[in-house]
Amino acid sequence: MIEAILAAAAATPTPTPTVDPNLVTPGPVGFVIVAVIVVLAAVLIWDMQRRIRRVRYREEVRAELDAEEAAARGDGPAEDPKG
Repeated sequence: MIEAILAAAAATPTPTPTVDPNLVTPGPVGFVIVAVIVVLAAVLIWDMQRRIRRVRYREEVRAELDAEEAAARGDGPAEDPKG
């Protein structure tokens, strides 16, 4: 019991680093690569939002044109397709 207490109270040696910390950091090149990836991802997200918005607008226009055609044929009431 006393040996366990003495062993727990003994100082634990800290390991000495064997690798130079400056050699394992990404440095400026890594920062530039990450920055380029972030910019490319932002551009891709912006472009995808623009394309999705365009498809949504086209669908709304198609629905309005279909409703106008149906009203002109007398198939149904000329309601606003948006609700």
